[in-house]
Amino acid sequence: MYQAIVFLPLLGFLIVGLFGTSLGAKASEYITSGFLVIAAVLSWVAFFSVGFGHGEVFTVPVLHWIQSGGLDVSWALRIDTLTVVMLVVVNTVSALVHIYSIGYMHHDSNRPRFFAYLSLFTFAMLMLVTADNLVQMFFGWEGVGLASYLLIGFWYKKPSANAAAIKAFVVNRVGDFGFALGIFGLFVLFGSVNLGTIFANAATFIPAEGAPQDAAVLTFLGHALDKQAAMTVVCLLLFMGAMGKSAQVPLHTWLPDAMEGPTPVSALIHAATMVTAGVFMLARLSPLFELSHSALTVVTFIGAFTAFFAATVGLVQNDIKRVIAYSTCSQLGYMFVALGVGAYGAAIFHLFTHAFFKALLFLGSGSVIHAVSDEQDMRKMGGLRKLIPTTYWMMVIGTLALTGVGIPVTVIGTAGFFSKDAIIETAFAGHNSVAGLAFVALVIAAGFTSFYSWRLIFMTFHGEPRASHEVMHHVHESPPVMLVPLFILAAGALFAGIIFHGAFIGEGYAEFWKASLFTLADNHILHEIHELPLWVELSPFIAMLIGLAVAWQFYIRSPEMPRNLAAQHRGLYAFLLNKWYFDELYDFLFVRPAKRLGSFLWKTGDGTIIDGLGPDGISARVVDVTNRVVKLQTGYLYHYAFAMLIGVAALVTWMML
Repeated sequence: MYQAIVFLPLLGFLIVGLFGTSLGAKASEYITSGFLVIAAVLSWVAFFSVGFGHGEVFTVPVLHWIQSGGLDVSWALRIDTLTVVMLVVVNTVSALVHIYSIGYMHHDSNRPRFFAYLSLFTFAMLMLVTADNLVQMFFGWEGVGLASYLLIGFWYKKPSANAAAIKAFVVNRVGDFGFALGIFGLFVLFGSVNLGTIFANAATFIPAEGAPQDAAVLTFLGHALDKQAAMTVVCLLLFMGAMGKSAQVPLHTWLPDAMEGPTPVSALIHAATMVTAGVFMLARLSPLFELSHSALTVVTFIGAFTAFFAATVGLVQNDIKRVIAYSTCSQLGYMFVALGVGAYGAAIFHLFTHAFFKALLFLGSGSVIHAVSDEQDMRKMGGLRKLIPTTYWMMVIGTLALTGVGIPVTVIGTAGFFSKDAIIETAFAGHNSVAGLAFVALVIAAGFTSFYSWRLIFMTFHGEPRASHEVMHHVHESPPVMLVPLFILAAGALFAGIIFHGAFIGEGYAEFWKASLFTLADNHILHEIHELPLWVELSPFIAMLIGLAVAWQFYIRSPEMPRNLAAQHRGLYAFLLNKWYFDELYDFLFVRPAKRLGSFLWKTGDGTIIDGLGPDGISARVVDVTNRVVKLQTGYLYHYAFAMLIGVAALVTWMML
């Protein structure tokens, strides 16, 4: 069963990638989508049998891969609760995106290539989440990077799509460099890249408090590090990889630009799966991160800052997909805060619920874009509520889940109410030095999230139409093949929290997670959140209401207020609209110097010095000499006689001397 879950998407990619042109677009769509539906159903079977069963961690061998000296890497699938949760997320969302794309990409002439890329991405992500060793995880890690590049730049004739694909690829290479160094460091420290071996030795790796410290075990950047310092450095390098893949500041700049790809790509890669790879990786390696409180503190701070930063930028964005993209960036920050304070179950629970409502919002926005003739600027929408009512209610459900609507101190609420509020509460209960700051940042971000989410709904669906008469005349509801996936995702957005919160973060979490996360039975933070002050539990709910009220005031009651406020605070508005000028800063610090260096090495180093003094220079001198020698051959007899006389005179002079 597990081999089928992992390799059916690969089979679909190979069939359609190699023979898609011969098979035709329809057959390509049905083959890839059919395989993904089967994989998704099997994933749910695995989820209930492993997560709610009594089995321990086990591996499914595939084949021998690398054997070199002390390095023994076998290709095997590691199956535990964390794995099956990710299998459900990846395959369910991917299957629904495949089906949705049948309608959304109907007019595209390159559908076989698109569906092949989708299946390739899904296979790479499955390789990542089922990895039993770090080399296999890195293989899947790079595979999703490749598939992301191909899908973001799918419309390669658009310069903006090519630029976005290259940007995503380059920024991720920065993070992947750190991830690779982290893997090398773990091999040096533990002599293995197999997760089972590393976890078995991690518990006794750091000397007990009061015991004599060991000598240096790792040298990094010229510094000899003992075990504690080495573990901190390795964890920070691993986190650097997570920052790139999961779009955390300062490696976040690629995510909003990645919206240049087709909308189903945004839903699959940049909302539900690929960007959660960093969260998954830290949760998988939680036994290592628990050995370095410094690394966990950094994770908490970066997550809190990203959640706040992305929420502020989302307040003023006008592209419907970019608003949701910055929301994704912000919600990923929430997950890293939970990881940083040790609430790994809460982080994965939010990953799980976020996949449903964020994919719903992205596919819903795709339905809006489909209805308004590919327009993405919300300032050119409005008044769509009665024209596309099904899409409207699906977007409202996604917004309710994202903003965490529910009844506090009860078990009634949307998916985000359970998972996001749990993270805010764990931040308050956290024990590292920045947990309090993270709590404040997350509550503020919750208010901002509510504001920009309802702003999107009000600007898109309410008020007077701002599109042209021709566009409004052609507005139409999406076909059933696009709406059915929205219904399924909406069910997850509404009920996933109610159904699964007990297993993920409630009474049954120890039995559910078993040994797949760091000793949750000994981790008291999820117990502590049930004993928090009432005002802490109410704070995200109050922030949500404030955001909703302000959005209603700005975009329903007094639509001129946002314009006047922006005019009064031009500097702040420009600062947020230009995303805190991160792109301009990176352009000044890295891009321009790199271009100047490249230009210098090209024109001066290569052109002037290497070619000028080397091949080009030598050939030019030979040509000069031969041209001068050729001039001696005039064909006149008296020139030759004169040259002979000069030679005789020179010879006689030499003999006389």
